[in-house]
Amino acid sequence: MRHFKQQLPDPLFHPLDNLRGYDVILASGSPRRRELLAMLDVDFRVDTSHSVDETVPEGLPVEEVAPYLSRLKAMAYPLTEGDGKLVITADTVVIIDGKVLGKPVDEADARSMLMELQGRTQKVVTGVTVRTAEDMTTFSAESEVEFAPLTEEEIAYYVDRYRPLDKAGAYGIQEWIGAAGIKGINGSFYNVMGLPVQRLYSLLKTIGHRCQA
Repeated sequence: MRHFKQQLPDPLFHPLDNLRGYDVILASGSPRRRELLAMLDVDFRVDTSHSVDETVPEGLPVEEVAPYLSRLKAMAYPLTEGDGKLVITADTVVIIDGKVLGKPVDEADARSMLMELQGRTQKVVTGVTVRTAEDMTTFSAESEVEFAPLTEEEIAYYVDRYRPLDKAGAYGIQEWIGAAGIKGINGSFYNVMGLPVQRLYSLLKTIGHRCQA
């Protein structure tokens, strides 16, 4: 478990001062989500000790998979009334041809995914859940990503060098493939990275100040 405390001067105003007194927990092992949450100047810790079975109910619409999984992850975290914990969970999927692409199982699967995505436009959906013992809110954000055509050699280069096995759709937009292979984005860049931080920031601002004894 790692703690991320922002080393900032003590200003008269902090945009998320309402979170003071909360134990903010990012329940995700993604280094990208950790970096993005830190951009909001929030003190938080990472805890990935509560895993879940990510089996999706049959017939669930593909656009609802990511928010469903984020809720599932949040509900796995034990909370009790008054404990001051605020848990943030997220899940990201890539959707193309009406099917969900999650994380590749190996490098061959990663190459296969990227061959399917190259030269086409796909949808990236991230579901985010913010939960306390008293309340839980889930939202989802969608972005469209247009890939340029890529050769098998280019895809093999990316997979061999960057090993994107921990990324939905087998690519990280912040890596080589984002610079060389993505023509355009409609929607949030950060959503494609794995956390729509502006939407999350707007939600966090609505959370009430915690009354402390």
